[in-house]
Amino acid sequence: MNREDLPPTELPPDPPRGFMARFRNYFLTGLIVAGPIAITFYLTWWFVTWVDGLVRPFVPIAYRPETYLPFGLPGSGLIVAVIALTLLGFLTANLIGRTLVDLGERLLGRMPVVRAIYRGLKQVFETLFSGSGSSFRRVGLVEFPSPGMWSIVLISQSPSVEIANSLPGQEEHISVFLPCAPNPTTGFFFYVPKSKIIEVEMSAEDAATLIMSAGVVQPGSDPQKKIAALAGMANAARVANSSTLQPAPAKVE
Repeated sequence: MNREDLPPTELPPDPPRGFMARFRNYFLTGLIVAGPIAITFYLTWWFVTWVDGLVRPFVPIAYRPETYLPFGLPGSGLIVAVIALTLLGFLTANLIGRTLVDLGERLLGRMPVVRAIYRGLKQVFETLFSGSGSSFRRVGLVEFPSPGMWSIVLISQSPSVEIANSLPGQEEHISVFLPCAPNPTTGFFFYVPKSKIIEVEMSAEDAATLIMSAGVVQPGSDPQKKIAALAGMANAARVANSSTLQPAPAKVE
């Protein structure tokens, strides 16, 4: 009798799931759903209260909401900061505002230590918040840390003339930032030949999400599918842990 003529062997049914197994599965699924929401609200609340703490001392007591209300009003300092920054930008756009800014910059330019800090921070803010800037808006792949291994990088600007002349070879280089997982705010900055970068069609936000999730959440996937995939991973881990305690089925020759 050939092996193909044998009736198919039925695998033993899955062991009944106990109360603790179901409880753990439901708990992990709820944690996956509520965790990102809770962390997002916490970070937003921390930022609002941090801005309130910075702005409130500059607001007269007569204009504070808690003076007339029995409770504090979170976010009032943030509103004042937004209005003040918008008014500052409006005043800077005219001739008088530009004159005052130039006077302030010349004053800071005469301070040895403050001058370097101010100029560096100004260039960073102008590059990041400029509408026409291209820094960190393009995503690429670089062969790092060893051949055959590829890492996601955020493409920045070309090096200055001084640095470009010091780099070996005649090929054009470009500066990139390689974020680390799961915290994309830390990473490595280096110059790489332009031909060694593979630019991909991906936004910087999707790249940050991909890095923070260590590849679990892929860009372009549906949010509900992301949650289902994470819940499926938790369920698969539970099944794998329980299956190790069951004897393997006998093979039919």
